[in-house]
Amino acid sequence: MEEKLHDLRTILSRLGPTLVAFSGGVDSSFLLAVATEVLRDQVIALMTVSSSTPPEDAEQARRLADVLNVQLLIIPHDELAIPEYAANPTNRCYFCKNSLYDICQREAQRLSLRAIADGVNLDDLSDYRPGIQAATEYSVVHPLVEARFSKAEIRVASKLLGLPTWEKPASPCLSSRVPYGTPITARMLSQIARAESFIRAQGFQELRVRHHGTTARIEVRTEDFAHLSVATVEAMQHELKEYGFPSSALDMEGYRSGVFNEGLGGKDK
Repeated sequence: MEEKLHDLRTILSRLGPTLVAFSGGVDSSFLLAVATEVLRDQVIALMTVSSSTPPEDAEQARRLADVLNVQLLIIPHDELAIPEYAANPTNRCYFCKNSLYDICQREAQRLSLRAIADGVNLDDLSDYRPGIQAATEYSVVHPLVEARFSKAEIRVASKLLGLPTWEKPASPCLSSRVPYGTPITARMLSQIARAESFIRAQGFQELRVRHHGTTARIEVRTEDFAHLSVATVEAMQHELKEYGFPSSALDMEGYRSGVFNEGLGGKDK
């Protein structure tokens, strides 16, 4: 691990002034922490926030930026204004990342930063990640790939560095809860955000609320099924009805990342 950290520091030092595309997740948080250590005031983080951003992510990102003492640009962005994105095709993430990197490029040029880096890791290269194509088109670099970091190694290294994100559950954009081909609306994303926030408050940390029109399909870890008391289930059903889901169903296969990507060669992030 020390060897890989040394390699990552060397890679980042060669980049010089860098803009880090930051989501507040495990990967980009780790990258930002090491980049700040190496480049100090020559690194700036950029995060876009929209109706598809899990509400907790923006606040966690702000807190981490404060701890690292790094400048964080938070830019409001409406992906739903992109027709190709709102239509929700299987390569939806390409249109999201394309717009993100366009913003990153503009800001990097404005701030005279030479490089744009993201938190893509080795595991992502063997997963379904249409957004990586957009990164290539904008010459975005992947330092974690170059230093040969897997997702598991990023968590280990993050723990070694004392980062609070080391055990943070995966937190993909809320649009990943909508089946491909179903057009996405701001109301749907709000329903999902509120439903997941409520269920999380009941003590379930790893979960998804999949949006199937009038039905919410709830995924929690199978080991957490024992905590689903009658009272908890009734409270969830009542609350989700308030959010616009007349019916809700518990997925007996349990929580699994990227269920809508099954058969496409990968999972969501």
